[in-house]
Amino acid sequence: MTGVQTGSVTSLGLADGQVGGNDVADFNIERVCQNFPILREKVYGKQLVYLDSAATSQKPQGVIDAMSRFLLKKNANVHRGVHHLAERATEAYEGARVKAQRFLNAEHANEIVFVRGATEAINLVAQSYGKKHVGEEDEVLITAMEHHSNIVPWQMLCEQKNARLRVAPINDNGELLLDEFERLIGRKTKLVAVTHVSNVLGTINPIRHIVEMAHARGARVLVDGAQAVPHLKIDVQALGCDFYVFSGHKMYGPTGIGVLYGRSELLEEMPPYQGGGDMILSVSFEKTVYNVPPYKFEAGTPNMAGAVGLGAAIDFLAGLEHEALAAHEKEVLAYGTRMLSAVPGLRLVGTAHAKASVLSFVLDGVHPHDIGTILDREGVAIRTGHHCAQPLMSRLDIPATARASLGCYNTRQDIDALVAGLDQVRELFQ
Repeated sequence: MTGVQTGSVTSLGLADGQVGGNDVADFNIERVCQNFPILREKVYGKQLVYLDSAATSQKPQGVIDAMSRFLLKKNANVHRGVHHLAERATEAYEGARVKAQRFLNAEHANEIVFVRGATEAINLVAQSYGKKHVGEEDEVLITAMEHHSNIVPWQMLCEQKNARLRVAPINDNGELLLDEFERLIGRKTKLVAVTHVSNVLGTINPIRHIVEMAHARGARVLVDGAQAVPHLKIDVQALGCDFYVFSGHKMYGPTGIGVLYGRSELLEEMPPYQGGGDMILSVSFEKTVYNVPPYKFEAGTPNMAGAVGLGAAIDFLAGLEHEALAAHEKEVLAYGTRMLSAVPGLRLVGTAHAKASVLSFVLDGVHPHDIGTILDREGVAIRTGHHCAQPLMSRLDIPATARASLGCYNTRQDIDALVAGLDQVRELFQ
């Protein structure tokens, strides 16, 4: 089987050997691309080449249609109504929760909390579980490769509780120094928060091993899976993590919807994050009785159409057949790595053994913003800047990178267009 093993760290990594069997041949890229109407757009008269899926992925027609059908035929507030539309809306909304449960292989649907995205999910855990369990002089451990969304909420918590934020180091390839990581997990460590896949480096972290190390010392583990879910097969029970978060818009779903997975016993004892709406069972001026999870954490009218769109995105990914998708992405990543490595003056940033579909790079004498601007005129969309990972940029001693990130719809021809655009960049700056 090519690609990720459930609960494993092997994945799209370049060092795993050649793609075996006919997995790539079995992946019908033309049919996949036909699902994405935006890919037929032109930019400055050039055919769009979209290489910015780590920022947000494009949406297949099935997701667009599912959201439209909901708004056209089922739109009503969920849970509270007794009329027909409310019942249909509730069925669709809760059906999406079951899809998310199966997607993550969570044990129960009530372990799936709908949120606006991974950022809100992390803040929820920090201000609910963290505020209850992290005390003065306790510690929260993160890594040097985290996105700001998995740094700032823990800084805020540590400031509130007079606790300490510890940071596990990485090597120059962008891999965690696991011996150092383990050494930093001590008796005061209450929570470990770590990205599954780095949005800058593409590094795939050994989550199961990290969980085992943390649990052996009594610490809980939150995994930021925003960059993992479009590429890896996720099994939260096999990984053993306590919390897992992701955003819909990174995995071909809509913006404004995401998931917090939390183990049932933890969600049960966590206090609500926000008050009002459906998170209550009863309210009086003397006392409020809170609802059960997951509703305890879903105050207010939820993003119902977004949840339906997320469910459709899960269906889309399930229909791709994971092994073929993983083999295709691995092959395009390997090709991109070879081609970019041959560009004079270009240096890849992030060369971990286990790596997903991210190609960050710097080019001698050219600021990443200039690279992105010139490529845009060639129809090639990439991301430039610090990628909401300024501490990582400091560790790498660079101000920014250019980043091409791959989705299921990208091909060797997209890489060729990127390299041709970089030739234009080099000519302008010689």
